[in-house]
Amino acid sequence: MAEILYAGVIGDPVSHSKSPLLKNYWLRENRVNGIYVPIDGRGRPLEEILRDPFLAQFRGFNVTIPYKEQAFCLADQLSDRARDCGSVNTLTREPDGSLTGDSTDGYGFLESLAAAAPGWDAGGKVASILGAGGAARSVIAALIAQGASQIRLSNRTRARAEQLRESFSAPITIADWQPGFRFYEDADLVVNTTSLGMENQPPFDLELPNLPATCLATDLIYAPLETPFLKRAKQKGAQTVDGLGMLLHQARPGFERWFDAVPKVTEALRACVLGSSGFIP
Repeated sequence: MAEILYAGVIGDPVSHSKSPLLKNYWLRENRVNGIYVPIDGRGRPLEEILRDPFLAQFRGFNVTIPYKEQAFCLADQLSDRARDCGSVNTLTREPDGSLTGDSTDGYGFLESLAAAAPGWDAGGKVASILGAGGAARSVIAALIAQGASQIRLSNRTRARAEQLRESFSAPITIADWQPGFRFYEDADLVVNTTSLGMENQPPFDLELPNLPATCLATDLIYAPLETPFLKRAKQKGAQTVDGLGMLLHQARPGFERWFDAVPKVTEALRACVLGSSGFIP
């Protein structure tokens, strides 16, 4: 009988995660003899969870709130993009038993843009980013790695934006909240990384003055799929990209490593995920 391959997602809580839905869809589609399960942290530190003898057979883990920073510290080795982001959302167990930490959010972000706008890349482009949290860090790191020429950043708390700027060697321009037209002028890409406009969160109440009709506008939120930010950008003539693609594409690298199969992001997969409610880490 063929070996069963195991992987899972660790979170606290984890019951609302749709990662098992996504990964098991791919397991069936690729006819892999594998199982992907949710692992509830139940208030325990990640180090204690990973000591469970049962988990020693797992090829890897997705790591979600509140364990991403702990995973960064516990990993035996880190990918360059994990170092850039200061957090880990994907752990892979190597043949010698060590754990490699990776951050795939930035990868998923760029792949989502490329899928929506074939041929698009950040090389030489100007990007305006709303928000300065962990998601913004991943987006900025990915854009810099792909050669963006200018990053503009605006956050409700300016000090947090300035702190984020300090962690990158590339030039980043900080703008006040409710940024004026110069923040958007000539931007090739505008990204909302905040929770504004998400279901059960405060509304997105920013104006988008001088937003170019030639730019790409994307929101990392996927509930609702068309956010208030995307609606406003579409009214300005911009091409919009919803947040679901990023969440699906960021799951691909880990799945490929753990299950030796190359998963695809398809309309059927999107329909499957949209048919369920919840969070995908």
